[in-house]
Amino acid sequence: MIGLPFLYALTGAMFAAFAGLGLVDRTNPRRFGTAAFWGLLATVFLAGDRIGDAACGAIVVALAVLAGAGALGRGRVAADDGAALAAAARHGNRLLAAALIVPATALVGTFALPATGLVDPKQVTLVAVGLGVVIALGVCGAWLRPGWRAPLDAGRSLLDAVGWAAVLPQALAMLGAVFALAGVGGVIGGTVAPLLPHGDRLAAVAAYTLGMAGLTAVMGNAFAAFPVMTAAIGLPLLVGAFGGDPAPVAAIGMLSGFCGTLCTPMAANFNLVPVALLDLDSRWAVIRAQVPTALVLLAFNTALMNMVAFR
Repeated sequence: MIGLPFLYALTGAMFAAFAGLGLVDRTNPRRFGTAAFWGLLATVFLAGDRIGDAACGAIVVALAVLAGAGALGRGRVAADDGAALAAAARHGNRLLAAALIVPATALVGTFALPATGLVDPKQVTLVAVGLGVVIALGVCGAWLRPGWRAPLDAGRSLLDAVGWAAVLPQALAMLGAVFALAGVGGVIGGTVAPLLPHGDRLAAVAAYTLGMAGLTAVMGNAFAAFPVMTAAIGLPLLVGAFGGDPAPVAAIGMLSGFCGTLCTPMAANFNLVPVALLDLDSRWAVIRAQVPTALVLLAFNTALMNMVAFR
């Protein structure tokens, strides 16, 4: 049955290719450190279940050392900009179809793949996304004929530009799981609950939504903040004390966390990758553009939860 191992293998193969190409890239002054970083990350994805928790932990420490020591650098990928512009002009808006392959496959696969019995039902959406990436790569290769190295060079160039921050979401999500297991949610709940006005539901709702946004901003990942804040406020106060419906409480709480995602550089995949892609002058440009929307959405989510989540 196809599940997470398929995605781990796919991701590990990608990082391994980046490591190999980076190792032979003499335009990168730190090519050995860069190759070591992505190669170690590839090892975790490809063999993490076989090398054991202690070895994976040692690799995580090694990744932190490499990043902290400034061992990662950026090479210069040779590109024919004139040919790229000519191809873009030739294909025009049809290029958008390639970008839509992944979400379309994810949507269709989420509903269709369970019926095949070949995919783990718990991981069907993630498998569909991975399948969409493979299909998009194949379609673009057959259609545009860029050469086998083009997608690898483009991906490696992007990762080199973002650097170690590209793995922040994964690392912070793991940290959130550690916090949840350590009982941090209970500690936060025990601290915040006595400070809230007794019987004031709106205050409790605001504490949850603002807490989700704030902790997400600190951790860079709403999925990491969710188990902590839900254990602290969502379940004991909103669901337990005020009788809230767990479904809207959890759904709107997660959306509130994403408001924090819009405001933090810790969310590297959302806020630093676009800076690298667009070659913007300021690393804060994306965040500055998103903050007003985030604040409006956070206020809306707080009001919405107070209106619809309680019987």
